[in-house]
Amino acid sequence: MTKIIFVRHGQTEWNLTGRYQGHTDIALTELGRRQAQCVASRLASERFAAIYSSDLTRAKDTAATIAAHHKLPVLTKPGLREINFGEWEGLTYGGIHSAWPAEMDSFFRAPGDVDIPGGENFNALQLRIGAALDEIIAAHRGETIAVVSHGGAIRAALCAALCMPLNAFWHIRQDNTAVNQIVYYPDEARAVVELVNDVNHLSQINAM
Repeated sequence: MTKIIFVRHGQTEWNLTGRYQGHTDIALTELGRRQAQCVASRLASERFAAIYSSDLTRAKDTAATIAAHHKLPVLTKPGLREINFGEWEGLTYGGIHSAWPAEMDSFFRAPGDVDIPGGENFNALQLRIGAALDEIIAAHRGETIAVVSHGGAIRAALCAALCMPLNAFWHIRQDNTAVNQIVYYPDEARAVVELVNDVNHLSQINAM
């Protein structure tokens, strides 16, 4: 078995303004950095064998804050990136809906069936994330690791672990620095989801 603790990155400026980020490399806000410190403190007692991250700055910086407590390097994997939003990157919901109303309606109603103009679809995202996780799991049998990634990527991993169709994608919430835990049993071709979207650590910010 391999236990993976998934963490979504901290808040970015485009999270604040509701812009679709995808593969665009957007940095954390000051609040995002504080969120990363909170989740790092929460995970400080975990015995991680390795810490992996998407190669995008918002994930890498969140991962580096976690890794500092464990004296481990951050191992980046492009396969852990968010979905590629193609022509939608940098646009808000309103901007996308005005230009692609049918596609945006399908994006929320039946995400597994929509093709994003110039980008990926959710099936491609899930296959990409699955391939990256297969490599990680094979390298870390019997160990606990952290994977810092993105809301869509983590949702895709959760859908796969729960045997849920991709059209149920938006039934899973992922807040900034949410903690999720999945235990993989590759010899049995199964996974057990133990935790989803836990952000109790962010109460530290409200107490400051």
